[in-house]
Amino acid sequence: MSRKLILALVAAAYVAGCSAPIAPPPTAAPARSMPAEPVAVTPAPSPTVSVAPAATLEQVVAYEMEGAFAFFWEQANTDPNSAGYGLVRDRYPGSPGISSIAAVGFALTAYPIGVEMGYVTRREAQARADGTLDTLSNMERVNGFFYHFVDMQTGRRAWNSEVSSIDTAILMMGVLTAGEYFGGETRAKAERLYREVNWPWFVDESRNMFRMAYRPEKGFEGHWDFYAEQLMLYVLAAGSPTYSTDDRLYYGFKRHRAGYGDGEPFIHSWFGALFTHQFSHAWIDFRDYTDRQGVNWFDNSVKAARAHYDFAVDVQDKYQTIGPLAWGLSACDGPKGYSGLYGAPPSGYDNKQHKVDDTVPPYAAIASILFLPEEATQAMLNYFSIAPLRGRYGFKDAYNLSQNWYASDVIGIDKGIALLMLANHEDDLVYRITMKNEHILNGLKRLGLQRNP
Repeated sequence: MSRKLILALVAAAYVAGCSAPIAPPPTAAPARSMPAEPVAVTPAPSPTVSVAPAATLEQVVAYEMEGAFAFFWEQANTDPNSAGYGLVRDRYPGSPGISSIAAVGFALTAYPIGVEMGYVTRREAQARADGTLDTLSNMERVNGFFYHFVDMQTGRRAWNSEVSSIDTAILMMGVLTAGEYFGGETRAKAERLYREVNWPWFVDESRNMFRMAYRPEKGFEGHWDFYAEQLMLYVLAAGSPTYSTDDRLYYGFKRHRAGYGDGEPFIHSWFGALFTHQFSHAWIDFRDYTDRQGVNWFDNSVKAARAHYDFAVDVQDKYQTIGPLAWGLSACDGPKGYSGLYGAPPSGYDNKQHKVDDTVPPYAAIASILFLPEEATQAMLNYFSIAPLRGRYGFKDAYNLSQNWYASDVIGIDKGIALLMLANHEDDLVYRITMKNEHILNGLKRLGLQRNP
């Protein structure tokens, strides 16, 4: 089927269903969940794109939200006698038995979504959340920080992984969300976990920066010296009632501005991955906040998403996948395994740090629905029309038509960001929980982020 015909069919579906609408590099790349070894993939199906009957936006959103929630509900350890009860798989079906702490953070946020959407009862969700918080309280930590990857059955460190500042932050966002939503003893458990995180311990005082990782065998590794997904880290640390940090860390990382083409300059990440402009926004509603340097991070993410879309439009004739209906390049599985290098310009200081091989992860455009709703909608309808992309847990992680490849796995953090951003798009579902939390609000205030008049 020709590319032009595919574009025409998907555009028709959209109209029918949606009438309303050169300096040295950073010391380390932004950290993100990834397997410790290459991911084996099954032989790919035919690249022929089958166009399904026209679907409405509501149908596609429901499909992805229900599938993503099912991942967190079904791919968790549900053995009440296990030391790893409540831990969630890093990916499925790959890496059996391995949980990522970040996926658990998304899961603890998914459970309130499940209640509000009617997927599970409040009693069921609270029981799962309570048990998960108990597990976390009994797991090995270093100054309150968690290991990135853990064994799902024992809760112990897996793959000699690092103690991770950002993955602990993602976990704590989920912990606070569950505590805020369920209240009572759940809130008390969440509070204890959050209060035990010694945020200053992870700070390099000589550079006024958070470090990225710590390994008992090697010590600290990397710095958050460039913009990425770490905004939540500063808010959580500044808002801590026990181990707080000041605003030097937040205003201390490099804010490099650049644009794509004729687009507006914005503060971008090193590899230009779109997830870096999404993760913190899953929980923190930056729409009405501006900091002391005049930065509104929501507006910044809108510009970043626009740059990704414009790039996809400009290069569509060079690739079979990338285009106005398949845009947003970000860390994901690819034909040669997981890569954190996927991104779009601007990147680095020279626009040469990102990788493009025609691999597109559906979650990137989907999670941009708050930033570019019309463009995200068109992409979602396109993805839904491609049968090999659909599965039990919503859209697969990525695909590449040029290389006749479709991901065999879904990845927890990618399902998580899609679910949370869709929930916020529906009715601010996550924001209505998190933006009542005193610690998040205190963190924003201490960083000098003020509500717009």
